[in-house]
Amino acid sequence: MRRPAAVRVVGPLQWIIYPALAAVAATVILATPAELFGLRLPEPVIPMVLAFAWPLIRPSMLGAAMLFALGLFLDLFWNGPLGLWPLCLMGVYGAVLASRSLLAGHEGLVRFAWYLVCVVAAFVLAYAIVALRAGNPPAILPVVGQVAPTLLLYPLAHWLIERFDDGDTRFR
Repeated sequence: MRRPAAVRVVGPLQWIIYPALAAVAATVILATPAELFGLRLPEPVIPMVLAFAWPLIRPSMLGAAMLFALGLFLDLFWNGPLGLWPLCLMGVYGAVLASRSLLAGHEGLVRFAWYLVCVVAAFVLAYAIVALRAGNPPAILPVVGQVAPTLLLYPLAHWLIERFDDGDTRFR
């Protein structure tokens, strides 16, 4: 007689909803006006990690819709132009989704290089939109101060991909 195998089902609640709520909570916490030795807390674009990881884990319309909602949250929370961060996050999601077959099987340096390219491209797009909208380019140092901590979040993206990739053993 055959024994039933344990099936580990990973649903959208685990790999989409909980990380999205954690990204919102971390964004709110890092926006607190706390200073230590004259330095403020960094304000990375935490949903950028999700925009990179979700298409590699499992492409889903729910993931894209949640990224759009997270982008609108960032626009409203940071009082930016409405639609700026949804466009940037969806651009990263689309670029990673289009290159998903090329990234399959790669990890480490190759995946980090693609994360770096996607994040920098998203910030260049955001910088261009803000500069065109305001008629004056914003200061570059605060932008670099937001890009650097966003790039430092790559280990979180790597952990998400390793944790949830092929999480549902029914599809192996």
